[in-house]
Amino acid sequence: MELAVLNQQGQDTGRKVQLSDEIFGIEPNDNAIYLDVKQYLANQRQGTHKSKERNEIAGSTKKIKKQKGTGTARAGSLKSPIFRGGGRVFGPKPRNYSFKLNKKVKQLARKSALAYKVKENSLSVLENFNFEAPKTKSYLALLNGLALSDKKTLLVLPEDNKNVYLSSRNIPKAKVVNVNDVNTYAVLNADHLVLCEGSVSKLETILSK
Repeated sequence: MELAVLNQQGQDTGRKVQLSDEIFGIEPNDNAIYLDVKQYLANQRQGTHKSKERNEIAGSTKKIKKQKGTGTARAGSLKSPIFRGGGRVFGPKPRNYSFKLNKKVKQLARKSALAYKVKENSLSVLENFNFEAPKTKSYLALLNGLALSDKKTLLVLPEDNKNVYLSSRNIPKAKVVNVNDVNTYAVLNADHLVLCEGSVSKLETILSK
């Protein structure tokens, strides 16, 4: 599978890059994608939620009224969950939401996400580039050249580039990541995936291990 390499103005450079069918041309596995995205979102949860139970409420332990003769139900403590200000029954407690996922499943999920982008014609290859200084205007010009200014994009760089990253940071729908940080959720969450020319071979190396 071949894709044309574009320049920053969105024009064909005349070069083509070969995409591995074992990564970009597989039949997507929806179950692997589901598990990987579920793990990613679970890992984003802090799990610090907490509500007080009746034994943690500060207050008097005195019986609030006599047992019989009131015409209402018996009650022994204001800390009871039936009263306002009382403890909560089965409330949330701090916990860790993360779970283990096999490496091969995660690899399959990322390959499947990339394969979906190819099927949807939502993947472009951009020649390697750099900005002399971090400027939002420069990154907007890049998106306009690729006709992607109105879409949610994910740009994958072959290595860290501070100028490019900072240039994209103020654009709500634009995200820039290093090739080592590509994950299933980020790929699927973007309307269009842009791979720098140098990222293709590195990405194939990572996903073929």
